[in-house]
Amino acid sequence: MKAYVFPGQGAQFVGMGKDLYEASAEARELFEKANKILGFKITDLMFNGTDEDLKQTKVTQPAIFLHSVILAYLLGEEFKPDMVAGHSLGEFSALVAAKALSFEDGLKLVSKRALAMQKACELQPSTMAAIVGLDDEIVEKVVNNIKGEVVVAANYNCPGQLVISGSVRGIDLAIEQLEKAGAKRAMKLSVGGAFHSPLMDSARQELAAAINKTKFLNPICPIYQNVIGQAVTNAEIIKENLIAQLTSPVRWTQTMKNMIANGMTEYIEVGPGQVLQGLLKKVDRKMPTSSASVN
Repeated sequence: MKAYVFPGQGAQFVGMGKDLYEASAEARELFEKANKILGFKITDLMFNGTDEDLKQTKVTQPAIFLHSVILAYLLGEEFKPDMVAGHSLGEFSALVAAKALSFEDGLKLVSKRALAMQKACELQPSTMAAIVGLDDEIVEKVVNNIKGEVVVAANYNCPGQLVISGSVRGIDLAIEQLEKAGAKRAMKLSVGGAFHSPLMDSARQELAAAINKTKFLNPICPIYQNVIGQAVTNAEIIKENLIAQLTSPVRWTQTMKNMIANGMTEYIEVGPGQVLQGLLKKVDRKMPTSSASVN
């Protein structure tokens, strides 16, 4: 069974999508449509911008979404997923590829999400940190014992790698304690704020209003959603989980394990980078992985 997976923020690179634009009239049409929807020429920033341009949340999220979704469209008949999933932002790409959302609606929601997250970041200084080399339970215990600050487990990326999220002071305290607990690495990430934590609640409310006004369909195959790490096929439940996603952890380790348990035999990453393939190798080294590509 083929699983198609879609990357999240951090996978961007200068020049992303340019090969797709140049190779296909269908891709050019979609990119130009995106420029109109967004109200600025994202193609200029994707193809010719700097790293700094691409790091802006309002650019990063639509850019990765566009690269992933347009690549999935260009696969044409070859794109026959038995299951899909997306890491954080990638869940929107997966929903469009699986026909639960239209291209236009997906892009509008991603843009709304990026701007709402940026606003939430500006309300309170906050950050995230990657913790490597400790069991999830130890990390959870440490962050749960920090009082007076917001600190939560945010991204369960793979066994031995968990990202925490919260206030700047909360993350500093957690790093100190997790290093004492034996973490191989505990390092702050270069992000704008505390994604997938309660500090994103204002963004969650803003996105919820937009999601509730948007038409969702049942997808063509099960989507494994971040909030529960399990397969969902009902459009209404998909919406609920998507709204909860901004303030809830990304359960990617559980997602990969459940896909394997449910018969996955091939894991194909659609979009920039190969981060998700690397994460799967920490769960099942023998599972065949590849990056989607069009000739």
